[in-house]
Amino acid sequence: MHGTTTVGLLCSDGAVLATDTRAVAGTFFIAHKNVKKIQKVDDHLAMTIAGGVADAQNVVDTLRYYAKIYKLEHGIGIPVKSVARLAATVFFSARLYPYIADVIVAGYDDSGANVYNIDLFGSLTEEKYFSTGSGSPVAYGILETEYKEGISVEQGVKIAMRAVAAAIKRNTGTGDSIDAAVINKDGFRELTQEEKARILAPFFGRT
Repeated sequence: MHGTTTVGLLCSDGAVLATDTRAVAGTFFIAHKNVKKIQKVDDHLAMTIAGGVADAQNVVDTLRYYAKIYKLEHGIGIPVKSVARLAATVFFSARLYPYIADVIVAGYDDSGANVYNIDLFGSLTEEKYFSTGSGSPVAYGILETEYKEGISVEQGVKIAMRAVAAAIKRNTGTGDSIDAAVINKDGFRELTQEEKARILAPFFGRT
């Protein structure tokens, strides 16, 4: 069993990713408290990882490789949809001995912002909001209540972080801290500790 909570949101002016930072081994052992589950693939593109760490890292490395090759050959960043399809192909080609991972790919290109989910068998779906991991049922309680089409990145960050925070409160496989990132026309940016603390203070009853 692998516990985590990751969230991806589509916004009017970009995409938002948020995750917890806990890695567990089995059901009860906390293997690491500060795992980076938001992985930058290119300046305009990132993904979340859930599941087996080694499997997910291998997929991240593969996507980074092809993204760099595309930029060298074409002089521009690879389209987000192309990376999502590539990830689906990687998972599908290994379906007999599958990568035990579930990823969210998000980015911003000439077509705007996009969010995709790819599961361990290579199924690809375009989403407005999505959550993976053992804490996702709790996260969906926040997402389905608060998410609205056309929200801004500023609003999306608050919703995504509250969704992960709710999972931390209720799911033992989710915990320790929260990472969040924004991808828009200015590229990929992770939120600072100060920004995250300010967003979460009302949720945890602090000012």
